[in-house]
Amino acid sequence: MIGKHKITFNAPFTLWFSFICISIFFIEMSGVLAVEQYFVLQPEFEMANWKNWLTLFTYSVAHADLAHLLGNLSFILLLGPMLEQKYGVKNLSVMVLITIIVTALADLFFFKQAVLGSSGIVFMLVMLTSFANMKKNTIPLTFLLVAFLFLGKEVLESYKEDNVAQFAHIIGGVCGSIFGFRLGK
Repeated sequence: MIGKHKITFNAPFTLWFSFICISIFFIEMSGVLAVEQYFVLQPEFEMANWKNWLTLFTYSVAHADLAHLLGNLSFILLLGPMLEQKYGVKNLSVMVLITIIVTALADLFFFKQAVLGSSGIVFMLVMLTSFANMKKNTIPLTFLLVAFLFLGKEVLESYKEDNVAQFAHIIGGVCGSIFGFRLGK
């Protein structure tokens, strides 16, 4: 309690996902676990290696550094509770899981780079949020502007030489857009 106010666990999926990301980050910082083995999706996927199958999902909870973690969690903690309330914990969990898998498969088949972090999920949440008050047979102007600004920026930055997987951001945004159109009616 803080004064007369009770602290509530208001967004279970968002909070648990955030706690897992924070835990993995501190475990990596302590040197107890080799994050690269268990939490980085590698472009060389060996079907017989169980760790490769594990990283199809776990890459999304590891982060390269504190700035990467805090940047992603800021958006997740800001947008997640509202989307959990609108779509429900189960639906949001499924949308996140689909985004994680689609991003991983796109990387393995097309982009072939090592990937970690929840930036694709962030972009999915951003795009999905722009559909929050969508009416039947309409396209929200906020969606068009967010798509132009966020996704346009990622397309432009994809031509830079850096260690950022802009494709993951774009795929997350596309997933969020599809979910928004499908569920926003």
